[in-house]
Amino acid sequence: MSTSAPADKASSARTWIAVVGATLGAFMAVLNIQIVNASLADIQGAIGAGIDDGGWISTSYLVAEIIVIPLSAWLAQVFSVRVYLLCNAVLFLLFSVACAAAHDLQQMILLRAIQGFTGGVLIPMAFTIIITYLPKPKQPIGLALFALSATFAPAIGPTIGGYLTENWGWQYIFYVNLVPGALMVGMLWASLEKTPMRLAMLRQGDWPGIITMAIGLGALQTVLEEGNKDDWFGSLYIVRLSAVAATALLLFLWIELTTKQPLLNLRLLLRRNFGLGIVASFLLGIALYGSVFILPVYLSRIQGYNAEQIGMVLAWTGLPQLLLIPLVPRLMKHFDARLVIVVGFALFAASNFMNVDMTGNTAADQLLLPNIVRAVGQALVFAPLSAIATAGIEAANAGSASALFNMMRNLGGAVGIATLQTFLTKREQFHSNVLVQSVTLFEEATRTRIAELTDYFLRHGVSDQATAWHRAVIAVGQIVRRQANIMAFSDTFFLLGASLLVALAAVLLLKRPDRQMEAGGAH
Repeated sequence: MSTSAPADKASSARTWIAVVGATLGAFMAVLNIQIVNASLADIQGAIGAGIDDGGWISTSYLVAEIIVIPLSAWLAQVFSVRVYLLCNAVLFLLFSVACAAAHDLQQMILLRAIQGFTGGVLIPMAFTIIITYLPKPKQPIGLALFALSATFAPAIGPTIGGYLTENWGWQYIFYVNLVPGALMVGMLWASLEKTPMRLAMLRQGDWPGIITMAIGLGALQTVLEEGNKDDWFGSLYIVRLSAVAATALLLFLWIELTTKQPLLNLRLLLRRNFGLGIVASFLLGIALYGSVFILPVYLSRIQGYNAEQIGMVLAWTGLPQLLLIPLVPRLMKHFDARLVIVVGFALFAASNFMNVDMTGNTAADQLLLPNIVRAVGQALVFAPLSAIATAGIEAANAGSASALFNMMRNLGGAVGIATLQTFLTKREQFHSNVLVQSVTLFEEATRTRIAELTDYFLRHGVSDQATAWHRAVIAVGQIVRRQANIMAFSDTFFLLGASLLVALAAVLLLKRPDRQMEAGGAH
């Protein structure tokens, strides 16, 4: 007994080092999406990329990431968890440095794709390590750590990206990975056990499933990223790519449900808690990534904020989570995890509904309270939702569960951003049409406003009456356009809130978790 106790403690410490190292990697991989998006304009200018083409700097990373997530469980079996995770962690850091040295768009797209492929490995592997290495009572603590990558990283990314870009230069959004990355590699090297590789599995792999999944997910992600820019199905390119995505993914589903050794066990989706958890995770991804996308667009377009100013506003969505997320396992110990999730989704939804009545004066001060409410809601959702969804998942299915859970959250984010971009454009057009009907020269208020602006321009350097009147008309048009944009943003926040209410409804259908999971680290 006396000889085994120290060994147990050493084993436990080693397990936690592996969990912390893996979750640090997942945090960096997710952070790298938002941190680059915050600095995209500066990167485009530095490497001579146009606005449209420059979008591929982000798209290439996301496409590679979403393809590798469902592959990771199988590849970890082939190469062993230690070799697979360490190699990809090191490559992620190397390609981070390479991205900072890119000279043109083609180089950057290729390097970002490889970085996304290596970074995408870190997300599901961290989740898998938590639900396979940790005993059930300790898993809520591990999942709370993972929540820092899932909800805190997207929220804090624009803050870090904006600060580094404005004060140090865009290259530092890639260099910032190096110090925590070195710590991650060291922790994984020290904690992951050496196990033999099983290269023979390469011959037995579900290659039809792998190929159809890679083509389908890659095409779908590209459609979602590029669709709004190319006018969706008004573009032959998007139509063809959508057909490829639909065909490949339907083939993938058929293959996975009929083959003896599928890449992913899709039958897990038939389990009540896991299936409903996936639905809630998908909707969480829509709102999580959607809100991080829509707020910077609003602050830039309506308030004229730069990247650093936007980051400071969004910091209040991120920083409170650092204090709150570690407390969630204790809440799960004392309350039904479903109740914690419901409160989280309700607060997250409320934070979006608080932005429904936006005006031209809605800026940093007015967004502070909604952002803090959003932070509290996000902090309460992820760990208990993950714990309930994966409770009862066997070790043999842990890889499939991790892949599906993380893939669907990321896919929800892609769907959310694509939907919001289109919705925002359509609602702005709708409100513009409504407002323009009211702002005509037949209205006394319009004529009075134009006369006031004409007089203003005449008193500020415009000598010609006709030119001053023309400028006044243009100024009124810009006011209308700005107001239509603000109303469209309000509608967009309402849509985000509504999606979270649907997620809340899915949570209400979850079965009560078992006592062991509710312990939440009591032992």
